[in-house]
Amino acid sequence: MEEIIRWVLENLDYWVVFLFMAIESSFIPFPSEVIVPPAAWLAMTGDKMNIYLVVIVATLGADLGALINYWLARWLGRPVMYKFANSRFGHLCLLDEKKMAMAEEYFRKHGSVSTLVGRLVPAVRQLISIPAGIAKMKMGPFLLYTTLGAGLWNSVLAVIGCSISWALPDIKTPADVAEVAGHYSTEIGWTIFFIVAAAVVWMIYKKYGNKIDIEE
Repeated sequence: MEEIIRWVLENLDYWVVFLFMAIESSFIPFPSEVIVPPAAWLAMTGDKMNIYLVVIVATLGADLGALINYWLARWLGRPVMYKFANSRFGHLCLLDEKKMAMAEEYFRKHGSVSTLVGRLVPAVRQLISIPAGIAKMKMGPFLLYTTLGAGLWNSVLAVIGCSISWALPDIKTPADVAEVAGHYSTEIGWTIFFIVAAAVVWMIYKKYGNKIDIEE
């Protein structure tokens, strides 16, 4: 893994961002912190990349990875997906029955919108498309929520990369950016998650709360 990460950081371009964000968003584990923040940093410190295109390309890659999980789960079904998670290859991908059950329970509790909010939750982000596929969620809402969630997360990572270029001018390499980003991305991700979750609860209340009051 260290060799792959080193190669990614040494060869960052739009195709690398797209490919490895697709991998990160599938069941194959790969840290997004070593992709988007360094790419955003490169965009701010040189003319090799554009910050807006970094976010767009990263989000399209995340969509592809999520679609892979979705269709595999939809075609293979729940028993096969759980069997895969408990297999040796599944364990190599850092999957197990507990993680699958956690993602499925999260989807069951929060419904379709979990494919948006779940993109911000560590340990759920990469797997939330699997229960969506098992439940045969409609493709339109799935892609919409996935794109919004992935776009928000990638924007957070891009802001981290930009902030490093402004606040830490002594940082000279993408590898240093990835190391710094890893320290802050989880905390920021949880903050964004709670903000989005609160907004979703508020919208649901505004939509259905008045109806309940009227009926009473």
